Amino acid sequence: MINFVLLISRQGKVRLTKWYSPYSQKERSKVIRELSGLILTRAPKLCNFVEWRGFKVVYRRYASLYFCMCINAEDNELEVLEIIHHFVEILDRYFGSVCELDLIFNFHKAYYILDEILLAGELQESSKKNVARLIAAQDSLVEAAKEESSSITNIIAQAAK
Repeated sequence: MINFVLLISRQGKVRLTKWYSPYSQKERSKVIRELSGLILTRAPKLCNFVEWRGFKVVYRRYASLYFCMCINAEDNELEVLEIIHHFVEILDRYFGSVCELDLIFNFHKAYYILDEILLAGELQESSKKNVARLIAAQDSLVEAAKEESSSITNIIAQAAK
C-alpha cells in the first residue's frame, strides 16, 4: 500500500502531496522536511529506494521534480517505480511534455489524474487510454459547466437592465 505521494522540486518546494494514511498536520510537515532533506541530498548514482522509519520510500527524478511514494517495508519497490513512471507518462500525455509550471498552475488536474490512477493507496487504473478517456470526460463536464454558468450570468445581466 502507498502511504503517501510527494512531488518535490530540486529546491525543496512541495508541488503535490496526497496522504493515504492518517498523519496530523504537524507530522506531515515533519515528514516532508525529513524526506526532502534525505532525498535531495542523495547522489544521482545511488538507488531510488530509501529505508525510512520502517517504511520504504521510492523516488524518481524527472527534470526538476522528485516523485516520491512511501510504501510498506514488504511491498515491491519496482512496482512502485512503474506506478511513478505511469503517472508521469499520463501527465506528459495530458500536458504535452509536463513541466513544473504545469503542475503549479494546474494542480487540480494533476490531483485528478493521480486520483484516477490511485485509490486509497492502491493502483486503480493501469490503462493509459482509460485514464485519458476519463480525464477528457471530466474536462468536457467542466467546460459545459462554465458555458452554463456564463449563459446564466448573461441572462441575469440582461434581466437587470
